[in-house]
Amino acid sequence: MNRVEIKEVLSKKDTKAFVKFPFTLYKKSKYWVPPIISEEIKVFDKKTNPVFKDAEARLFLAYRNSKIVGRVAAIINRLEVDGQGVKKMRFGWFDVIDDISVTEALLDKVYEIGKENQLEYIEGPVGFSNFDKVGVLTYGFDHIGTMITWYNHPYYASHFKQLGFKVEKEYLEHKHQFKDIILANFSRVQEVIKKRYGLKALYFSKTKEVMPYADKMFDLFNKTYSVLSSFVEINTVQQEYFKKKFLGFMNPEYIKFVVDENDELVAFGIAMPSYAEALQKMKGKLFPFGIKHLLHAKKHSNKITLYLIGVHPKYQNKGVHAIVFNEFYKTFDKKKIVELVRTPELADNLAIHQLWKNFKPITYKRRCTFRKEIQ
Repeated sequence: MNRVEIKEVLSKKDTKAFVKFPFTLYKKSKYWVPPIISEEIKVFDKKTNPVFKDAEARLFLAYRNSKIVGRVAAIINRLEVDGQGVKKMRFGWFDVIDDISVTEALLDKVYEIGKENQLEYIEGPVGFSNFDKVGVLTYGFDHIGTMITWYNHPYYASHFKQLGFKVEKEYLEHKHQFKDIILANFSRVQEVIKKRYGLKALYFSKTKEVMPYADKMFDLFNKTYSVLSSFVEINTVQQEYFKKKFLGFMNPEYIKFVVDENDELVAFGIAMPSYAEALQKMKGKLFPFGIKHLLHAKKHSNKITLYLIGVHPKYQNKGVHAIVFNEFYKTFDKKKIVELVRTPELADNLAIHQLWKNFKPITYKRRCTFRKEIQ
């Protein structure tokens, strides 16, 4: 068998090849959702993505007979390693043919970099931060992916296990049928909560109306999610980047904020129209017709991705989430939404699972990150 050759990505041409490799690997898949090629390339542009102020990434391609057969990004987040003392070598954007020797060659390169930097273990697939995709799919391969998750073939997890990796974190993905959501479960409660704490819900019809609250949302996100084991704080520079990257995809009507009497943000909920089918039609290209597919999905998709929900620690366990749910319900009902899917959530995040328990959730996907100690 011809040997595997690992080459580091050092040019724009190679970066494009790195981004486009999954288009070949998943060419026949009905469930893989391609990224927008131009946007994915920007993720690895050190002049564009501010994450590189606090992180390092080296990209590698695996070749056999001059043909690309795998890829991986080796990542060190300095906020995590130096700031938190978590000596983790991250890897992400991992894709490979069904050949364990290719997987081994790619992960050996990640291991080597981790050892050079005196790190203690490897974990992946993960991105730079909590706003990136996470985990390798282990269940639910016959369901279409989303804009904000990785899809993979079933053999990935088997490769990791054969190479001595152990499951580090498990994530669950749930979906709900809108018809199963009963307004009475939270409608009365949210009125009581509003009066008790002097709270009100904000409604947005234009993106510019959201902007004055966007920074407050990121600050509240940091406070809300900091208790999770995988959390790395989103700093102010990254906040500006994410606002530009994601707000254009969001229908402002699907952004729900709750404020107190001083107009301080105490809770938020963010949902996005499902762009999965639109991205499949686009095949990675914005032009000439890709934008048309995105705009159509933004206005007319009857499926929703529930992206984030958070409540200020001061107001947790006081029913404030009912206000967010009530606002979502009214909007989704008006928009004739049929299905809601949630982004990957840690299996041990019992608080978030408790929050949705009355909505008849169906666990339709599972994914994991894998870990290996660096000796």
